[in-house]
Amino acid sequence: MFEHLKKRFPFPQEITDPFMGNFKRMEVPAKTILLKENEVSHHAYFVEKGIVRAWYNNDGKDVTFQFFMENTLFSSLESFKKGLPSMMSFETIEHCVLWQVDKETVDRILEKVYENSEFRKSLMDAVFERTFDYMKHFLSFIKDTPQQRYQDLCKEHSEIIKRVPQHYIASYLGITKVHLSRIKTKILKEN
Repeated sequence: MFEHLKKRFPFPQEITDPFMGNFKRMEVPAKTILLKENEVSHHAYFVEKGIVRAWYNNDGKDVTFQFFMENTLFSSLESFKKGLPSMMSFETIEHCVLWQVDKETVDRILEKVYENSEFRKSLMDAVFERTFDYMKHFLSFIKDTPQQRYQDLCKEHSEIIKRVPQHYIASYLGITKVHLSRIKTKILKEN
């Protein structure tokens, strides 16, 4: 776990080592809710193994917003950073091995990181990368058809197609499971 974090955020050991003992390893079964919508987040997570989905309730329907796979950090950022109620829930899709860290530890790490402009830039780049992913997904609902969104997902994130149940993929694409089935059939006929 720590090697993946160090590759993603190449901070010197003197910054990170004092905090590594604060990361708690968790083995979590599939279908475990890590954070419920409207609760305040007190933890961030690193996925060593498995898949977690972020989702929200829209008039009684689950809408999948994002998937987090191996070597990914996640939390409900607005809730974790500002103490606001989370806009989404986080749930494991597969059996997961996660590393949990509390807000106080993250704040102390960030204090050290902010002191160095190079480290600060590295962290901000990672945050912006995630923000761009969200923007791209949001804009795809405006400019792309459901079939285009599905084909893009197949090209860019084939691992999601292989490992995530179809009803979550349909929800992520903003369509029903039946519509997703029709899209897949149409693509097969065209090829």
